[in-house]
Amino acid sequence: MPYLPPFIAPASFSDPDAALAQIRTIYNDSLQHLRDAMQRFVAGEDLPGHVRACYPFVRIHTDTVVRIPSSLAFGFVQGPGRFETTLTRPDLFGGYYCEQLRLLRQSHNVEIEVGTSTQPIPVHFSFAEHDHIEGSLSAERRMLMRDLFDLPDLGAMDDGIANGTWQAKPGEAQPLSLFTAPRVDYSLHRLRHYTGTAPEWFQSFVLFTNYQFYIDEFVRLGHEAMADPASEYVAFIEPGNVVTRRTGLPTEAADTLGAPPPRLPQMPAYHLVRADRSGISMVNIGVGPSNAKTITDHVAVLRPHAWLMLGHCAGLRNSQQLGDYVLAHAYVREDHVLDEELPLWVPIPALAEIQLALEKGVADVTGLAGANLKRIMRTGTVASTDNRNWELLPENEPQRRFSQSRAVALDMESAAIAANGFRFRVPYGTLLCVSDKPLHGEIKLPGMANHFYRERVDQHLRIGMRAIDILREGGVDRLHSRKLRSFAEVAFQ
Repeated sequence: MPYLPPFIAPASFSDPDAALAQIRTIYNDSLQHLRDAMQRFVAGEDLPGHVRACYPFVRIHTDTVVRIPSSLAFGFVQGPGRFETTLTRPDLFGGYYCEQLRLLRQSHNVEIEVGTSTQPIPVHFSFAEHDHIEGSLSAERRMLMRDLFDLPDLGAMDDGIANGTWQAKPGEAQPLSLFTAPRVDYSLHRLRHYTGTAPEWFQSFVLFTNYQFYIDEFVRLGHEAMADPASEYVAFIEPGNVVTRRTGLPTEAADTLGAPPPRLPQMPAYHLVRADRSGISMVNIGVGPSNAKTITDHVAVLRPHAWLMLGHCAGLRNSQQLGDYVLAHAYVREDHVLDEELPLWVPIPALAEIQLALEKGVADVTGLAGANLKRIMRTGTVASTDNRNWELLPENEPQRRFSQSRAVALDMESAAIAANGFRFRVPYGTLLCVSDKPLHGEIKLPGMANHFYRERVDQHLRIGMRAIDILREGGVDRLHSRKLRSFAEVAFQ
């Protein structure tokens, strides 16, 4: 027989705050049950059965297609039926959950049902941030753990809902969210692994880059902000969860648990934190479309308001100069990392709000306007490839395709970041800087490259940060455009 926590029966709520409180109770009781059982198991005790605890669920029923009119592209279901999802980490997502439930109540005037689902919480997802319990077990005890606890089930965490391929079985509810609770938990653990920082530190605006130069400048600006008692940012976080608080703010107890890692993680992240979580996270994704897909697969569960790519590219036009900017308004996807999830016939549209913010960011930081602005920034198609040495392929085949596509720049990451933004309904944009022109004999040489990076990185990063300021000031709800929503869309943003 399964060894379960005390059962909490489903209950209906008209108040989203009360519904969230019930979600917290079910989740916290489930986690405590798993942690207590694991501690007993590590201590060598025999457990009374297979240990199981399940995620909370939230559910609504509607009988009509009628809803309160709204300008938002989310916050409602498409018609009559039963809609539900499993939930996790209310400590992290509490504000987000409460807002989604409030919008559902506002749109449909329905009761919110909360209860314990039948979806087990994998024991690995119950460990606290600094728990390393498995490391203290013998090999035999670790094998026994597989029989006594639920392990991650990949069948419960695929991306069928986001990809638009999921179909309900007879009698099954329609989804409320793009991600099930196990899928969210899986990504939260991956983020910790890849970025070296806890998911709690991620902010609602994310910058991706493919060069460490940008990170070095972001770190400098982060510490500069922390030295300013009037800064809008309250903390700066570095890999290892190393926390620097703004001058004048007290250090919190958890800050002392952070420590610089002996080596940087694969895709280190840094966070300029605002009190309302609308600050800026920056991730060095390194080189290649596989990294770009990997990190955006996991950041997406945090439901950021936007992510932007700031990086370097090859300029493909003779009229471009080193240091010119390219604002992507279309993408040629030759990176292949999303061909299965998002077929190539799916267009990736430019999002007006993001484009305008990036253009204004360039104008504000450079002080240029009109023809002078156009002289250093070109709007056009960016091609992304999975072959870093595309120039060496025979018979100029890539060059011919890039020319036919009217591409003005080439990189390896931008198309994957934009395509995954489209796929996961996260607003996206790309502003690149021309660092070489291989078709015109201007390749990267060490001395020239170092000079170029010193000249341009600071300005480029400030443009990205200024664009985020503009997006934040313009109101985040308008960012989540109907361009990113399908015919039968989930209610949660």
